[in-house]
Amino acid sequence: MVDPEVIKDIALYRKLAKERAGLCGRIEKFQELEKVEKEIARLEIIVKEAREEKEFLELVDSELGVLRKKYEDVCTELEEFLIEQDPRASKDVIIEIRAGTGGEEAALFAADLYRMYTHYADKFGFKVEIINSNPTPIGGFKEIIFSVEGKGAFRQFKFESGVHRVQRVPSTETSGRVHTSAVSVAVLPEAEEMEIEINPQELKIDVYRSTGAGGQSVNTTDSAVRITHLPSGIVVTCQDERSQIKNKAKAFKVLRARLLDKAQRDRESKIKQERRMQIGSGDRSEKIRTYNFPDRRVTDHRAGVTLYKIEEILEGDLGELIAHLAEAEKKLKLNKAE
Repeated sequence: MVDPEVIKDIALYRKLAKERAGLCGRIEKFQELEKVEKEIARLEIIVKEAREEKEFLELVDSELGVLRKKYEDVCTELEEFLIEQDPRASKDVIIEIRAGTGGEEAALFAADLYRMYTHYADKFGFKVEIINSNPTPIGGFKEIIFSVEGKGAFRQFKFESGVHRVQRVPSTETSGRVHTSAVSVAVLPEAEEMEIEINPQELKIDVYRSTGAGGQSVNTTDSAVRITHLPSGIVVTCQDERSQIKNKAKAFKVLRARLLDKAQRDRESKIKQERRMQIGSGDRSEKIRTYNFPDRRVTDHRAGVTLYKIEEILEGDLGELIAHLAEAEKKLKLNKAE
């Protein structure tokens, strides 16, 4: 890091500084473990050889209990360092929710999921901003794309990629029959410009007049933007802003995230990594969770956990589900490390 050539390269310097900080954390935690081990050994000798009065030995035993608990805690923290750290963990994310099978009912549940995620984001003080949406007349979304900005956003939302299935009686159902619908969710870490190089000559950019439900939402200028990345065939549209410049900037943000996601998936497919297993696979074709309204239950099929508090979860109380998934992912990674 003190090499003048490295200092000149800001990107490389930041990368090395981040790596150094991670190494320092490991060393400090290991030194703390050694210190606790030595103190435990010293007190155990005192207990074994001491002829002091009973009250003193009780005091030593009490201190030993505290130190042994601390030893377990430090060991748990050190386990985290054995796990391959996800470099995307601290990134902002772009979340894409799309209604699948189930028609209008699926679109309504897409709106429910959007509200659930905004409430969950609020708990961490994250900023949520809609990038593009395709609403339905009765309050659902055929598609909604939004960003979540804040340190650790990807860490909190990464387990949400996949197919979310809902079982409930639709408001339009007169016979009271339970319907099953599905919504797909994609969680993409935001890509920095240096991570993805986009050749302007490989893009087709169209501008057009945005469409809306009428009234103030009708735009009288060609502010909507459609960007097509010709090599990959990825198409991104954005029309929620009245400014063409803002729509174009948001569309590029989504395009970079999708290209980074595609590159990551192609790389994982090529080397056949074990991350294609259940936890944290991010496979958007995989059914990951079922929301059953008649029984008030939510089942996550990856962690094998069922919670009977569907109302609280849909209001953003995802903490318990995320904790189960994080613990299952940790066990998989520890087994891999061993």
